[in-house]
Amino acid sequence: MSESLHVTRNGSILEIVLDRPKANAIDAKTSYEMGEVFLAFRDDPELRVAIITGAGARFFSAGWDLKAAAEGEAPDADFGPGGFAGLTELFDLDKPVIAAVNGYAFGGGFELALAADLIVCADNASFALPEAKLGIVPDSGGMLRLPKLLPAPIVNELMMTGRTMDAQEALRWGVVNRVVEQEALMATARELANEISQSAPLALAAIKEIYRETGELSVEQGYAHIRSGQLKHYPSVLHSEDALEGPAAFAEKRDPVWQGK
Repeated sequence: MSESLHVTRNGSILEIVLDRPKANAIDAKTSYEMGEVFLAFRDDPELRVAIITGAGARFFSAGWDLKAAAEGEAPDADFGPGGFAGLTELFDLDKPVIAAVNGYAFGGGFELALAADLIVCADNASFALPEAKLGIVPDSGGMLRLPKLLPAPIVNELMMTGRTMDAQEALRWGVVNRVVEQEALMATARELANEISQSAPLALAAIKEIYRETGELSVEQGYAHIRSGQLKHYPSVLHSEDALEGPAAFAEKRDPVWQGK
């Protein structure tokens, strides 16, 4: 495994720590390695939830490694499977990912966090998309995902000025799920991951699939699409063993035993 990534398994939960001092910036090589980790997570039936965080208490990630850029790495370099940071373009990942933002999440670091399904951040965390001030644009998902979360004037301000949004502002806008003290960050992320892992894996996959497939549709169009038979996970979950196990476990007052089928 790369020296820049520390990957550990805790039961059904995968923890990924980005460790590239001083700012956990991501070059093409590291991005490619992150993509391989997320692909392995996607394809491992024993894993249910992933947590991505940065080493230390100051930087989640400063985004694209500008030193690599200065040495000739192009903005459209091959960043590997899953796009930049291995997650921003991994559209067939139907397992939840939690970003535990431990500090600055700037540029591609913010875009990595936005590509996760949930964000828990430390109270010292802050977010920014400063690309315009560097002569580039936040095209690793920032321009696409942030407008789905925030009003257009706020998105424009953040992207056109590159200003920083602190943890409390991110919480007010609904960009993050929780803000906690730095010391409680990973415990909170793990608690959330454990809670999610108690849900049926096929149901989680169907939730992500339906959200992805119907996000741009009207409610009526969304209903038509999920009932069209074109989705992969939604029809499967309706006729799965887990769909029988859930009500049975509830009636018998016991914890369900999910089979993922």
